[in-house]
Amino acid sequence: MTRPPDSPGVGRRLGVDVGGTKCLGVVADDTDSVIAEFRRPTPRGLGSTAAVLNAVEDIVREAIETVGPVDSVGVGVPGLVSRAGVLRAAPNLDGIADLDVAGMLSDRLARSVIVDNDATCALVAEWSIGSGHGIDDLVLVTLGTGIGGGLVLGGDVRRGANGFAGEFGHMMVDPDGLPCPCGRRGCWERYASGSALGLFADEGGFAGGPEVLAAARSGDTAAVEIVDRFSSWVAVGLAGLANAVDPEVIVIGGGLVRDANVFFPGVERHFMTALYSADRRSLPELRLATLGERAGAIGAAMLGAAHGR
Repeated sequence: MTRPPDSPGVGRRLGVDVGGTKCLGVVADDTDSVIAEFRRPTPRGLGSTAAVLNAVEDIVREAIETVGPVDSVGVGVPGLVSRAGVLRAAPNLDGIADLDVAGMLSDRLARSVIVDNDATCALVAEWSIGSGHGIDDLVLVTLGTGIGGGLVLGGDVRRGANGFAGEFGHMMVDPDGLPCPCGRRGCWERYASGSALGLFADEGGFAGGPEVLAAARSGDTAAVEIVDRFSSWVAVGLAGLANAVDPEVIVIGGGLVRDANVFFPGVERHFMTALYSADRRSLPELRLATLGERAGAIGAAMLGAAHGR
């Protein structure tokens, strides 16, 4: 269909982050400050493809009704996202594959919509205005329902040949390990994501990740052991990434960061053990993300500027 030109020059950009449990939208001004926020639960199960698109469309329409016209709309989605905005695979979004998210949303909204991987969006935000600002060699790892990530090498965001770089969660850490929604076994996110922590907690007699973190915070011995096990798995993947790309800084983001005071000291300790020749190299600095759950949405809002709207 023929699309009218987007409203120019109003100094506001809209970004939506589609997560495993929620869709979060923000409107940012020309200083990248968030001026409004909108959210919907992420639909799951049968029919979720159309329902997820509906949720994103609802957020965009509500945001524009609330704050007025925006210069651009960007959307971050989890999984393999092509450079054209096609979602090839999304293990943590039920039944969604080979979905032209950019094209379908552009048609629904009668305006250009830019789509990228959600963790790449978070990387752009943390690198631009967050804890990775000013770092030329940076790895971002997001710990949420699954694990995502992104790379800045030599001062440039690296997306890979097809736009798929940063799928750290599907690095295999145990070929005979736990089954993953992606169809393989032993992926890192089966051991180091929020879902993994929930599984460990259930096995230990706790009612999910939040309960085991609260118990560990209070000094419960069994909970402390579970969190330490989880921390060691986080460190295994971080060490592998450090060995592969030699970053100056690794930023850890995602929903689990709000409980970093419980598990992050263990990650730092185990990281030193897992890293190759830790005593003979300049060590990557481990930092926590500073933009919180908004990072992906803020980065999605920045896509408009990066693509010239």
